[in-house]
Amino acid sequence: MKNRIGTVIAVGLMLMAAAVGADEAKSSDANKAITDALLKVFPNTQAESIKPSEVPGLYEVVVGPTLLYMSADGRYLMQGKLIDIEAREDVTEPKLAAARVQALNKVGESKMIIFGAKPAKYTVSVFTDIDCGYCRKLHSEIDQYLAQGITVRYLFFPRAGEDSESYRKAVSVWCAKDRNTALTQAKRDQPVERKECENPVLQHMDLAKAMGTNGTPMIVTEGGEIIPGYVNAKQLVQMLAFEKSGQKVSTEGAKADGVKKP
Repeated sequence: MKNRIGTVIAVGLMLMAAAVGADEAKSSDANKAITDALLKVFPNTQAESIKPSEVPGLYEVVVGPTLLYMSADGRYLMQGKLIDIEAREDVTEPKLAAARVQALNKVGESKMIIFGAKPAKYTVSVFTDIDCGYCRKLHSEIDQYLAQGITVRYLFFPRAGEDSESYRKAVSVWCAKDRNTALTQAKRDQPVERKECENPVLQHMDLAKAMGTNGTPMIVTEGGEIIPGYVNAKQLVQMLAFEKSGQKVSTEGAKADGVKKP
C-alpha cells in the first residue's frame, strides 16, 4: 500500500514538473517572439520586462514608462487600459505607475535639479518648462512645498521643443555653477548666462513624451501617479497623504499650460 502511494506521489510530482517545464518553455518562446517583433518595428526599443497578463495568451511588455500588451507570437500589439469588469478594477494603471517610478529611477537624481525638504516626508518629480506660467507659479511657492515636507525633483520639458528659447534656457540652467539659483532666476524671468555643456534635457523630454505629457507642470508622485498640473502645497500634501494611505489620488483642480505646437 505504501509503495502504491509512493508511486502515485512520484508520478504526480513528475507531471507537475513537466507542466512547469512546458509553461517555462512556452513563456521563453513568447519572450523571444515579442522581443524580435519589437526590434523589427522599433529597432532601438528594449523591453524592461515581458510576462503573462491576466488575459490568457496576452503578455505585458514594459518599455520605459509605457505598458504594452502583445500576443504570444509577437504579431499583435495593443496599448490601452485593461479593465477587470468583475472586480471593477483598472489592472493596467498600477503597473503603469510602477513603470513610471522605474523610469525615473533610471534617470537618477544626479540628472535632476532638487529642492530638498528637511525633513522630507514626500518626494515628487516635476516636469517643468521655464516659460510656463503655472510652472512659474509653482516655483514661486517652492518654500511652501518644502515647509510641507515635500522634496521637489525637477526635470525639464520645454513645450516648444528642442529648437526653442525655452530649451536653450533649460540647458543654460543645467550648465550653471549653481543650478538651483539659476533655475529660480530663470523662473523669475531674470537673465541666466548662456552656456552649453553635456546635459540631460533631451533625456527628460523623451521621458516626458513617453509618459504622455500634455502640459506643464506635470507632477509624478513617489507611487508613480500623475497629477497633470499645478496644485498648491496644501492640496498636494493632502494628495500625497491619501496616496501613502493606499487611497486613489484625485487630480481635480490641477492646472497646466498645454504643449505648444511646432
